[in-house]
Amino acid sequence: MQGLDWSDLQIFLAIARAGQLSRAGARLNLDPTTMGRRLRRLETRVGANLFEQTREGQVLTEAGEALLLRVEAMAQSAAQIGEGGKGGSNPVLSGTLRISASEGFGSWFLAKHISDFIDPHPELTFDLVASSGFLSLSKRETDIAVMLSRPKAGPVMARKLADYALRLYATTDYLRRHGTPKRAADLATGHRLIGYIPDLLYAPELRYLDELHPGLSPRLRSSSINAQHHLIASGAGVGVLPCFIGDSDPALRPVLPDQRITRSFWLVTHKDTHQLARIKAGKEWIIEAVRKNRKALLPD
Repeated sequence: MQGLDWSDLQIFLAIARAGQLSRAGARLNLDPTTMGRRLRRLETRVGANLFEQTREGQVLTEAGEALLLRVEAMAQSAAQIGEGGKGGSNPVLSGTLRISASEGFGSWFLAKHISDFIDPHPELTFDLVASSGFLSLSKRETDIAVMLSRPKAGPVMARKLADYALRLYATTDYLRRHGTPKRAADLATGHRLIGYIPDLLYAPELRYLDELHPGLSPRLRSSSINAQHHLIASGAGVGVLPCFIGDSDPALRPVLPDQRITRSFWLVTHKDTHQLARIKAGKEWIIEAVRKNRKALLPD
């Protein structure tokens, strides 16, 4: 980055980490006017806008993210030199990390392990978007996505995260009232099935019932896996849940336990930002959480 002032780059780094010009100025003991002037000088020298102004503060542009990747590497190298050249120092994480995940994986798996990641990084803001659908990496709506299939196109990088298992569950009271199915075909008569609303499926991987027995369709339907779980746990019917949800609820019993459905999670990042320190750290945390809890995702 020949011709750029390192002190201006440090100001850029502070704004990127703080997410607000005034907050970054307070940390550097500089007034907002000086911060703004130095940022504009850097943008002039780079030849691009580095931030977009929003109601919440400063958000990196594509050019800003590309510069941040290089400046973070420089800052980490400088920190290692200050420590006598010792490697292995953890980068300071700040700013915002946003992860988009399916509702079940986000709320039942990631949320349980989030303190392992956020506790060592008190300056980092963590957004967990766990909903029916995924934010777009290509449109920069999220930093990391945990998806149900590998993206077929787009400027993204994907790796398989893990397989996970699903099976049928019901309450003991429901099975006492309606009988315990001995085979999948028994579900077609005398049982109230719970599942997704077919025309609101956000991923084809969520079509489960036909894999158990052709022609099965739910009578109680919801676009939310958490709502389906509550319906099943209330004794309203029998339905398919990921094992990491169903097995963790003592009120539920597996139905036809030998019949399992297997799906996969994919870890996806944008090609331009996957090396940013906060995104690398987020990916490593997810991978490690899955490694330590693989049996919950894919029980024996």
